[in-house]
Amino acid sequence: MPSSVSSNAPEPTAALRLFLAIEAPASIAAALGNLTEPLPGCAWTPPERLHLTLRFLGDTPRELLPSLVEQLRVVCASRFLLPIAGIGVFPRLGPPRVLWCGVGPAHPQLHLLRQLLDHTLLSLGSAADRQSFVPHLTLARLGATDPAAVAAWLRRHRDFAAEPFLVERFALYASELRPSGAVHTRLEQFALVA
Repeated sequence: MPSSVSSNAPEPTAALRLFLAIEAPASIAAALGNLTEPLPGCAWTPPERLHLTLRFLGDTPRELLPSLVEQLRVVCASRFLLPIAGIGVFPRLGPPRVLWCGVGPAHPQLHLLRQLLDHTLLSLGSAADRQSFVPHLTLARLGATDPAAVAAWLRRHRDFAAEPFLVERFALYASELRPSGAVHTRLEQFALVA
């Protein structure tokens, strides 16, 4: 399903579908954009929409947004270099539905940031995230794409790696599901310390 990033605030509703993410900088988006090639049934994520989801919050009552933003402002994590390396598919078993790019083996600061965010969210009464954190950037969603074509793509790009990039901030997004796809609106950015 395609998604887009919008600078307009979502329409008022009882709840906002929220997530926290790190935006891919232009250099990484360009490197990942070079991986795109024609694959029937494959919907590539446009380079300007690439991000690494840190935590999906789900439907959050609108009235909790100010306290959430206030608490996220005090998360104290250092900037860090994030390697971009490795590709794969979800799910691991069965027909592939998502092509992704990973973050390589050296990302302890990313996991520390995730732990700090989880601690902050738990203190606000958010439910614990029971999903394993598998850091990745979604490259494409696969419909009726031939699994053999996906396997061939994976073989061609198995050694993919991009230059590490400096993570200086994370962002809070609202995601609005529409018939044409999800629209992501960045609500707030939070700087990491030098």
